[in-house]
Amino acid sequence: MASSTDPSSSPGARPSLWRHRDFRRYLTGQAASVTGSSISSMVIPVLAVLELDATTAEVAWLTFLGQLPPALLALYAGALADRHSKRKQMITGDLVSAAALASVPVAAALDRLSLSQLMVAAAVQGAAGVLHDAAAISLLPSLVDRSLLQRSNSRIGAFFAVAATAGSNLGAALTALLGPARALLGDVLSYLVSAWCTARIHAPENPRPAAKGRRLHNEIGKGLRYVNGDHRLHTLTLVNATTSFALALCNTLWALYLLRLIAMSATAFGVVLGLGALGAAARALAAPSLAARYGPGPMMLTALAITPLTQIPLLLASPGFLWQFAIGGALFLQLACAAAAGTTQRTIRQVVTDDDMQARMQAVSTWLTSSARPVAALLAGALGTWIGVRPTLMAGTCLLLVPLVVLYRSPLRSLLDMPSSPAVASPSAGAVIPPMPSGPIVPHPAVVVDVRHDRSSEGGP
Repeated sequence: MASSTDPSSSPGARPSLWRHRDFRRYLTGQAASVTGSSISSMVIPVLAVLELDATTAEVAWLTFLGQLPPALLALYAGALADRHSKRKQMITGDLVSAAALASVPVAAALDRLSLSQLMVAAAVQGAAGVLHDAAAISLLPSLVDRSLLQRSNSRIGAFFAVAATAGSNLGAALTALLGPARALLGDVLSYLVSAWCTARIHAPENPRPAAKGRRLHNEIGKGLRYVNGDHRLHTLTLVNATTSFALALCNTLWALYLLRLIAMSATAFGVVLGLGALGAAARALAAPSLAARYGPGPMMLTALAITPLTQIPLLLASPGFLWQFAIGGALFLQLACAAAAGTTQRTIRQVVTDDDMQARMQAVSTWLTSSARPVAALLAGALGTWIGVRPTLMAGTCLLLVPLVVLYRSPLRSLLDMPSSPAVASPSAGAVIPPMPSGPIVPHPAVVVDVRHDRSSEGGP
């Protein structure tokens, strides 16, 4: 029976996600958060490099401290999200992140801002962010029916990419108008909007109470065994982790390379980031039809094969407008590939995972990818100091071949249909349910249905 939020009443009608209030609130809050995060992603490197005169090693340490908390806390955050209210965990993470970032413009106004404080703020924001993200990604399957997950991920991916584009351009504009420190107030506001929207989601949650005598680390162990025991989850998680390591090696020095060695202005830097995010929007929407036409496996394999090629303009670049345009075009293509592969692999993982394991499954992926990033950041700093920035970027480009090999050696490379979902309980009354017989339903890949969450660009977990 269709829910009250489902506008479709006639048999065979296609349910509308846009008329589902809880999905709209979820999407609005998370898109606001991504917009703000894109402001910070653009502003913090500018603040560190141009205002605080950070060295290559200091930029690497800033990246390391921002990415270390997810590596340490992701598994615990996932277990907590499966045990307690996901919405409360998301709101707590948003409010702590807002407070941490608000300290930066306050310190700058008092002329007391230092690179050390920026590092502390990045670390606190990272810790709060992993609490939020562990709950946010795993909340979606409880909001919509599983047959709608691919379409939901498509809409989310496109909105996030547009939000990232807007955030990068807004960050460039705010930096020009207010200065980089006060520009971070845009991200502070985004966290408050995200918390408000999350608080207005009314779909009932059924957090699993902790079994008597069962400790959190036992439930974490169960999540690790669950992912390792399913070859699809195991392979896709490993692909995520290796991709994350290679991109983190490149991205740690990317801003330093463009702002200092290529002499790109802060405004041009923001525009290039925004142009790249448009590619993610285009391919996020196209991912379901590409997966339906070519199969999820071949589509993901092709995207991973193209990604290393998109680094070539960056490696060959020199100062000048034409190279800035080429870098923007290459980033457009790179994020298009990341969105197409990311939305598809995320849908596969959500579909095949039991309801009570969703957050822990996501947490295992987040933990591995997040553990790879700080290691890659430190390695990038060491290599950038030892052999130079451009050779380090070349090494990261070569490492992008590893996830391609991992997927190619897996049976998933020839996956032509979306896998079947496990037996699940009926969705809550607030979920969007297609007017079809009850039970888990996965869209047939021959049907072209209208797919990425990572607050950043999770080729992601």
